[in-house]
Amino acid sequence: MDIRSAELTKYPDNAMLATKISFMNDLSHLAERLGADIEQVRQGIGSDNHIGYHFIYPGCGYGGSCFPKDVKALERTAHEIGYKAELLTAVENINQRQKQVLFNKIIAHYNSDIKGMTFALWCLAFKPKTDDMRKAPSRVLLESLINAGAYVRAYDPEALGGARKIYTHLAGLTLFDSQDLTLDGSNALCIVTEWKNFWSPDFSLLKQKLADAAIFDGRNLYNPNEVKRHGLNYFSIGRAIAEA
Repeated sequence: MDIRSAELTKYPDNAMLATKISFMNDLSHLAERLGADIEQVRQGIGSDNHIGYHFIYPGCGYGGSCFPKDVKALERTAHEIGYKAELLTAVENINQRQKQVLFNKIIAHYNSDIKGMTFALWCLAFKPKTDDMRKAPSRVLLESLINAGAYVRAYDPEALGGARKIYTHLAGLTLFDSQDLTLDGSNALCIVTEWKNFWSPDFSLLKQKLADAAIFDGRNLYNPNEVKRHGLNYFSIGRAIAEA
């Protein structure tokens, strides 16, 4: 490989993965409006061996340092040589919009009035198995909730130390060393990171603890029908709303 080609390879690698994520997130909005289930659509798309299942999971946006940085860097390089990289611009714009999707669902459910309410938040890192909160969707959500007058009780297996440094003086945010403790006094639960210890929660406990018996799931971790059977209202990405 020549040097110029090698230099160009680095950014498109991450930009391609980011593009797949933003495509699925864009498709999730179509699914909701058309009455389709994005999870079934994902399984259908992924079964095509030309596509596969890697990075086609819809959610509440990507974060971290690599994907946002590399997409923007490649877009900037295109601009510098006089080329308009419209797809890269769309990838970034979709991701920024997607980071607001859970907050928008919360606001819609509560008729734009969440002042004084409390929300449990699982988790803070931008992805599982890291403490990295850079560009994390959780930050957009918790800051939006607090700016709207709500309180946030948050937990993360790895990122609590970083969160304490970032949000030293942020009134309205309380950090906990246990996911169950975040539920005490909370109206609803918000899930933004798909840590494995959230995959099989005690739904009976959630129903007992959450004042409004509501889950806003930004990673589509649960089966809507199962959640509904436990008497919980379930709001996820690109799927029908499951209200108990």
